[in-house]
Amino acid sequence: MTARFHPFTTDLPIAESIPQVRQILAAHNTLILSTPPGAGKSTIVPLALLDEPWLQGRKIIMLEPRRLAASSIAHRMASLLGEKAGGTVGYRVRFENQTSSRTRIEVVTEGILTRMLHHDNALENVGIVIFDEFHERRLHTDLSMVLCRESQAILRPDLRLLIMSATLDTDQLATLLQAPVVESDGRMYPVDIVHTEEPDLRELPRECARTVIRAIREKQGDILVFLPGEAEIRACEQLLLANSMGAAVHPLYGQLSLAEQHAAIQPNRRDQRKIVLATSIAETSLTIEGITVVIDCGYTRTLVFDPPSGLSRLKTIRISQDAANQRAGRAGRLGPGTCYRLWTAATEQRMAAYRTPEILEADLTSLLLDTAQWGVQDLKQLDWLTPPPPTTVMLAQDLLTKLGALDDGKITRHGKAIHALPCHPRIAHMLLEGQRLGRAGLATDIAALLEERNPLGREAGTDITSRIEALHRYRTGNEQSKRLGNIEKIAHSYRKLLDAKEDNEVTAPYVAGLLLAHAYPERIAKARNDGKGTYQLANGKRAVVPPGDDLAHEPWLAIALLDARDGLGKIFLAATVNPADLLPFVQTSQRIAWDTQKGCVVASHDRRIGSITLESLPLPKPDETAIIDVLCETIRSEGMQLLPFTEAVEQWQNRVLSLRHWRPEDSWHDVSTATLLRHPEQWLTPYLGGIRKAEELKKLDLCDILHHSLDYQQQQAMDHLAPTNLIVPSGSAIKLRYSSTGEPPVLAVRLQEVFGLLDTPRINDNQTSVILHLLSPGFKPVQVTADLRSFWQTTYFEIRKELKRRYPKHAWPENPLQAQAVRGAPKRPPVSKDTTR
Repeated sequence: MTARFHPFTTDLPIAESIPQVRQILAAHNTLILSTPPGAGKSTIVPLALLDEPWLQGRKIIMLEPRRLAASSIAHRMASLLGEKAGGTVGYRVRFENQTSSRTRIEVVTEGILTRMLHHDNALENVGIVIFDEFHERRLHTDLSMVLCRESQAILRPDLRLLIMSATLDTDQLATLLQAPVVESDGRMYPVDIVHTEEPDLRELPRECARTVIRAIREKQGDILVFLPGEAEIRACEQLLLANSMGAAVHPLYGQLSLAEQHAAIQPNRRDQRKIVLATSIAETSLTIEGITVVIDCGYTRTLVFDPPSGLSRLKTIRISQDAANQRAGRAGRLGPGTCYRLWTAATEQRMAAYRTPEILEADLTSLLLDTAQWGVQDLKQLDWLTPPPPTTVMLAQDLLTKLGALDDGKITRHGKAIHALPCHPRIAHMLLEGQRLGRAGLATDIAALLEERNPLGREAGTDITSRIEALHRYRTGNEQSKRLGNIEKIAHSYRKLLDAKEDNEVTAPYVAGLLLAHAYPERIAKARNDGKGTYQLANGKRAVVPPGDDLAHEPWLAIALLDARDGLGKIFLAATVNPADLLPFVQTSQRIAWDTQKGCVVASHDRRIGSITLESLPLPKPDETAIIDVLCETIRSEGMQLLPFTEAVEQWQNRVLSLRHWRPEDSWHDVSTATLLRHPEQWLTPYLGGIRKAEELKKLDLCDILHHSLDYQQQQAMDHLAPTNLIVPSGSAIKLRYSSTGEPPVLAVRLQEVFGLLDTPRINDNQTSVILHLLSPGFKPVQVTADLRSFWQTTYFEIRKELKRRYPKHAWPENPLQAQAVRGAPKRPPVSKDTTR
């Protein structure tokens, strides 16, 4: 029998922290462990806890974000025990299970743990769940944490949770979890940081290759290069192979088989220097033998959900400082190392301290189905470390309802069947529909093709059936391809789940299209017949098939893959669909809407697939209330163009708004244009009956409508406190001009019409003086004053001389207070007739 490995026999730095970890976990059910990269936490801590009394013979479950890390760590722990994976230590990743009845430590990937929780809410056979590399804040990690804490709080207070990370904001996490923290100093070797000039994003492969060549000349040891994705890795690989440096070049990214990934992290068998070109998969957990140099491009590629389009798209983003430190640490595990950073020190200061939790940027459809299966309808009931965004939750709920997985927020029988399959709800729904239609084999092929990278590339066109036929040729031995091999492996796993047989028949395009329509109902698309290959999608978007593509002239498509750009999207993968097969997606409804182009309300009886109208008949007697609701909604968005906000209306508004400023205790309403347009139902609804057209809205008397929106007392008070005009000594009724800000109103009046008026007029119960704009006989401003008495005593005499010269026919008395006010121009004396002739 093999002697059990004792963790204190290791010289790894984490060994110093093991006693403290054991002590705290004996008394607490939650612990945060922060260690530097390379401390050995992932392999040593689970082994060190295996015989703890509180474990009581139950399992240790360790969550690893990536499948390569899960299998590598399990193999490493097993070797330390002198065993093979599947004995005391095993692992489970998607479609691969290396465990047995003897397994005490299970290393699992994210989806596996959530399924374990759904199968057994209390995790009865589990003593501790370890969340490794928690700083990555993956979506399923956050979900598993929430569900474990829920189980811990209600069913299993003895269930231990251990959160481990090399780069983590421990203070914030400790506050959120109310948990103690153990920090291990470790023994990281020094890493020399070398900043370079910042290359253009398009030049990353070339610049990385140049830096590799530089590092080979300047440094010893193997080299790990971080690049955003497969395309950049392959481009850099070709550049390096062309230089014939005698070093072995190994790509490392998620789409490779586990065998190819393991080859990248193992020592080179020919004793060559090794160059590993990796995505962020190599940031954590993995031990890559011999690495002393890291070249970091500073970018990563991640899936970001775009709520307006309902699509997830790969986005290349700048890494955070904690990720940069994680990457650099890979060079200091074996001894002193070097990290070349392809950015400047100034850029580093602007980088975010920590990476954004995936829950803020991801598609939440799977998460919402998981919580519905858990029995939670409102996500706010759960104690999230980072709450999910409401908009993304709403979109996920809408999709699950369309798929028949949710009904009024509750999971349906079909939703439970979807949840039981280890894939996105869209794919699971398509698999079940394929089973119902008797085409489960074809559905599994399509599911595998959608989940893996396109095996033929974009040069093969957009038709998915060409990929299906390539997969058929691979299965019959007529085509060789590693990528098709990976796809067939996944398809085979789905066939086992569904008890389906291979489907190598000639692919019926319409069947493939129908299956895609079930997975992506909002991407059913109808040709616009514009000669440009443009399609109208059910979700309201438009997209185009590349010119010359086989599908460019098909009347209907079901789209699997397109970009999420604004405006006109580009279709990458689709299949033609028979409109007769789309009856399950057709909805019949009455539509009452505002047609902006026609400028009127349109009412119709429609048959539609989302935004695609199949048939529209006029609605003879549309509901008047619904029409008014549509008019109100239109006014909210287009009211400034549709309603006659004349100068008279503006002055009425300004009178009320002035009273709001002057007399806040009287509760005058906010009648600003923005507020009126936001709430038309509060003042305009009674006048919208029978209105259908824009010109009818333009004829509304808004002054009268708004005045009658006030009660009788307010109308009287308004006319008294803020009159529209004032009677001046000449007898003229002169309009007052009000502002919306409560400034004193302006009375613009000719000077001769206020002769005899001693003091400035006042309104608002004598509390507000008006501003007088005194005008010449030609209506030109000559003086602005709020103190008429002072004007008569001083300024009048100064301007009298100039005005008398310019307007000699008008009266300019020396005592204007005793002169008679005059309206208009002076009358000429009558001309006497000569009667002597």
